[in-house]
Amino acid sequence: MTRILITSALPYINGIKHLGNLAGSMLPADVYARFQRARGKETLYICATDEHGTPAELAAAAAGQSVRDYCDEQHRIQYDIGRRFGLSWDYFGRSSSPQNHRLTQRFAQSLWEAGFIEERVTQQVYSLADKRFLPDRYVIGTCPHCGYEAARGDQCENCTRVLDPADLIKPRSAISGSTEIEIRDSKHLFLRQSLFAPKLREWVDSKKGEWPNLVTSIAYKWLDEGLQDRGITRDLEWGVPVNAFEWGANPDGETPDAVGLADKVFYVWFDAPIEYIAATWEWSDAQAVEAGRTPEDAAWERWWRRPGADDVTYVEFMGKDNVPFHTVGFPCTLFGVNEARGADGRFSPRENAPWKLVDELKGFNWLNYYGGKFSTSQKRGVFMDHALELLPADYWRWWLTANAPESSDSSFTWEQFRDQVNADLADVLGNFVNRICKFTESRFGGVVPEGGEFGELEKKLEGDIAAKLVELEAFMEEREFRKATTALRQLWVLGNQYLTEAAPWTAIKTDAARAAVAVRTGLNLVALFAKVSEPFIPFAAEKIAAAVGEPFPSAWPRGQDGHLLDSLPVGRAIAAPEVLFRKIEEAQVAEWIARFGGAEVEPA
Repeated sequence: MTRILITSALPYINGIKHLGNLAGSMLPADVYARFQRARGKETLYICATDEHGTPAELAAAAAGQSVRDYCDEQHRIQYDIGRRFGLSWDYFGRSSSPQNHRLTQRFAQSLWEAGFIEERVTQQVYSLADKRFLPDRYVIGTCPHCGYEAARGDQCENCTRVLDPADLIKPRSAISGSTEIEIRDSKHLFLRQSLFAPKLREWVDSKKGEWPNLVTSIAYKWLDEGLQDRGITRDLEWGVPVNAFEWGANPDGETPDAVGLADKVFYVWFDAPIEYIAATWEWSDAQAVEAGRTPEDAAWERWWRRPGADDVTYVEFMGKDNVPFHTVGFPCTLFGVNEARGADGRFSPRENAPWKLVDELKGFNWLNYYGGKFSTSQKRGVFMDHALELLPADYWRWWLTANAPESSDSSFTWEQFRDQVNADLADVLGNFVNRICKFTESRFGGVVPEGGEFGELEKKLEGDIAAKLVELEAFMEEREFRKATTALRQLWVLGNQYLTEAAPWTAIKTDAARAAVAVRTGLNLVALFAKVSEPFIPFAAEKIAAAVGEPFPSAWPRGQDGHLLDSLPVGRAIAAPEVLFRKIEEAQVAEWIARFGGAEVEPA
C-alpha cells in the first residue's frame, strides 16, 4: 500500500479534553502520521469534533448559548489546543458540516432502499411542559437502587447502574424541571445489524492476529452476546435531519413514513463515524477552494471508495470505549451501503458502492489518574489546556507515548512523570545535544570540523545505530508505541555512550584530528536524533535540527545507505540551542499535586 489514511476518535464537543483522551487516540495517531510522512508515504490524517447528541444541547444550555454558537466556539478552542500540542491533522472537521449532513442522509437512504433499515414504534418520555420527547439524558430523578436524587435516565452516576427513564422515581425534565411527563409512542428508524452478524464475524475473524487482542475481544463479545438491531434516530432539535421525503421503496415495496420522521435527527453514533469520510470531503473542498478549483467528489472518494482507494491502508486509533462502534456499528453501516438485499433476502454487491472499511485498528486501554479515572464531566485529572500552562507540549507527548495504555490500563502520577521526563529528555537527549554543540562552539569555532577518519569506535557505533534504527522502524510500523519510545531512548543512550568513550575534550589535548572525528560524529548524531525524534517531540526536534543547520521536517534516515554518521558538510555553522528540557523540580510537583490532587485521589 502506498497511501496511508489515518483517523483518530472524534473528540466530543463539550469541553477541553483530558490527557487520557489525548493518549488514547489523537496523540498516537499524530506520532504515526508524522512517521509515515517522514518515510515518504502519502499520508492523510483526518479528525473532527463530534458535535451532535444530547450532551451538546445540555452543555450549550448551561453556557447560555445556542447549540450552533456553542459548537462554533468549542471547535475553535479544540482546534487551537490540538495545534499547540503539535497534532498535525491534515484536516480537523466538524460533524455538523454540510458534507456530513449530505453523506449521512445519503447513506441512510441507501440503507433503506437496500432493505437494511426499518421503522419501529418505541415508547419514550414526553414532557408536557417542554412539549417535546425527552432523550434519556434529559430525564432525571431518584435512582431506585441507591437513592441518588440526580440520576439520569440512561445511568446513575452515583452507583453506575444502567437505567431506563421508566426506572426513575419522581422523574422530571432536565430542561424545565417539570414532573409533567408521560410515556408516548414515537416512530424511529432501526439499522438491522442482526442481518450482518455472519458477515461481521467473518470480517473480524480475518483481523485476528493482526489487530490487538483488546480490539478483537471487544468485537467478539458483542457478537457472542447476539448482534442487536440498533435505533439510529432521536427526538432532538440538533443533529442531522432524517429528511426521508425523497427516499424510494425498500425491497418489500415499502416507502418510509416521511411525515412521521420529519422531526427526527440521526443518532450521534450513526452520523459521527460517517464524519471520518465527510471530513475528508471537507478537506478536499477546502483544498480545491484554496487552489481556485471547483470541488469534485473524485478528490476525496479516492481515499474511501474502490477502485480508487485500492492502494490505501486505513488505520484507526481509539480508546476501548469507542471500539464497539468501529468494529460493529460502523462496519454494519458500510456493509449495508455496499450491498443490497433483494426481496428473496439474498445480498448482492451494490453498483459503485464499495466503501472502504478499516484495515488496521489500534485500540487503547485507559490512562488513569492515580488509579482513578480521568473525567471530563467531573473535572478529575489534568486537561490539555492546564497541561500546557505547566510545561511545553513535548514533555507531555513523550511521557504519554512512552506510557501508552496499550496492553493494559496505565496510571499517571506526578512523581513518575517527573522522574521519567527528567531522566529521558533532560539527562539523556538534552544533555547530549547541549554538550556536543557547546564543545563545538568553544573548541572548533562553531563549525563542523574537518580532519581525521572513522576508526573502529565509529564503525561499531554506526552498526549499532543502524540495528537500533531498524528496530525502531519495525515498532513504529506495528504501532507499538511504548516499545518504539524505548528503542528511541536507546538510540540517544548510544550517543551518550559514544561521547563518553570517544571523549573529544580529552583527545583534543593530544590528538586534534581524533577529537575532530569524535565531534563530527557527535554532530551527525544530533542531526540523526532530530529526524527520528520528530514524530514524538516535534518542537524540540525542530530546535535540534536548527542547531546543526538541518531542514525540518526532513526524511527519515535510511540505515541501509551506510551514511548515517557523515551527512553534515564540513564547515557548516553550529549553534548550541538554549536548554531543551529544564528539569522538573520537587517544588513544582508539590504545587501541582496541591492543585490537581495526588495519591489521595479516590479511585472512581
